[in-house]
Amino acid sequence: MRLHPLTSLAAAGSTAIITTAAAYLPLSLTVIAAALGLAGWSGTLRRLVPAAAAILVPLCVSLLVLHGLFFPEGHTVLAQWGPARATSEGLSFALQRAAQLSAAVLALLVFSFSVSVPDLVAALSAKGVHGRFAFVLASTLTLLPAITARLERIRQAQEARGLVIRHGLPARAAAFRLQVVPLVTALVEDAATRAAALEARGFGSTGPRTSYRDVPDRPGERWLRIVLLLAAAAAVAARLFQPGA
Repeated sequence: MRLHPLTSLAAAGSTAIITTAAAYLPLSLTVIAAALGLAGWSGTLRRLVPAAAAILVPLCVSLLVLHGLFFPEGHTVLAQWGPARATSEGLSFALQRAAQLSAAVLALLVFSFSVSVPDLVAALSAKGVHGRFAFVLASTLTLLPAITARLERIRQAQEARGLVIRHGLPARAAAFRLQVVPLVTALVEDAATRAAALEARGFGSTGPRTSYRDVPDRPGERWLRIVLLLAAAAAVAARLFQPGA
């Protein structure tokens, strides 16, 4: 049984909020494992892992450098290089923050890689959301999968024309530069084409609208969304009013 797009969005958003607010390492690791398991079950794991790595690796490295080496509250020094001190407290704090960030990003990526964009736009429009806002939200959530797929097609096309990516960072950086230019050009052209198509179809016009796509919204899922949103709000409130937070 396929979930309603708004139910999936509420589940992903509340999971990210609750995990961030809880700041509890076992919970973060559980969410990471569950997200990877769901991605493997839905067949999107091979596309999700490179996208998640592109987002999380730079952020986690920056957390490691910032907190692992320059943590002012650190007392147990493991190694020291001038002003930089690797402390157990700093490394533990960096690990916790990296796990929180990874859990939130993976939860949202699982949703963006699995959601049906037409169903999401139709569901938002049925709830009274303006068509432009619904399309912008759906496009934002699915932007990374679209970029990943387009970049893969560009790489395959360039390799078919004789591009050889050698080992080593300089060679990969040069190949990345050759792929970025057509990627950005293609994305700009796609944006212009979509804008013209949406305008021709009266996407920004006011007044009553109809949709040929019907997305069933079961009463049980509507109650589930309310529970998820209340749980996220309760987690944020508990974090804000927690002593010493």
